[in-house]
Amino acid sequence: MGRRALVRGAVAVLIALVLILILAWAVQRKLIYFPDRAAPPQAAGASEVTLRTSDGLRLGAWLIKPMPGTPDRRLAVLVAPGNAGNRYGRLPLGEALARLGLTVLLLEYRGYGGNPGSPSEQGLARDADAGLAYLVEQVRLPVLYYGESLGAAVVTALAVRQPPAGLVLRSPFEDLATAGRAHYPFLPVGWLLRDRFPVTSLISQVKVPTVVVYGTADTVVPPAQSAAVAGRAAGLVSAVVVDGADHNDRALLDGPQLIAAVAALI
Repeated sequence: MGRRALVRGAVAVLIALVLILILAWAVQRKLIYFPDRAAPPQAAGASEVTLRTSDGLRLGAWLIKPMPGTPDRRLAVLVAPGNAGNRYGRLPLGEALARLGLTVLLLEYRGYGGNPGSPSEQGLARDADAGLAYLVEQVRLPVLYYGESLGAAVVTALAVRQPPAGLVLRSPFEDLATAGRAHYPFLPVGWLLRDRFPVTSLISQVKVPTVVVYGTADTVVPPAQSAAVAGRAAGLVSAVVVDGADHNDRALLDGPQLIAAVAALI
């Protein structure tokens, strides 16, 4: 009787584990992407533009031109955001880059900021392609890529497909599975993931001048992962380490060390 109870208990635990894994598989993208789906209020100094993706979506984004009184460097920057919020939260970054004389496209992914669709690795790649196509066809300037966190993975993959004039990676992770294990160590993350975002396996293929910026107190992407990306970057110009900065601190949005790193690159 005791043995049968033990077997039944083991079976119950196994079933529970299987159900947990099925649930994790089903809802995993809700654990990766945290969009603010509301359309942001129009910002002064930013022009609303429409991007057209290869799978037929029309995405809103913001274009910010060089600020009056600053030199126009005849250079554009495609800004790929992280996995949360919407483009309104990146406005200080866009304005800081525009003060450097850059023409800035604040990319907005599908499912974010009033845009249709749902985010995925393939979808975000299409969105980045659409942002680059807009800059090439409408703005007609050489383009830098700037990627924040998840966006660093997006622009690294884009840089393999379409090399830019330069690349800035802010708080990049090695790949999504490695980043996920830091937050969900009890799950077999590598087996479950649909989206992979393999930064370190791609960055060695990118030969353009590259800057990596990260904070020493990052609780979202462990600093060691960003350092590993810098170590694999074939075109590394500099790795800028912001002492004491956490992932969402203002220092890593438009702080002086970050903006100086972009200025040095251009």
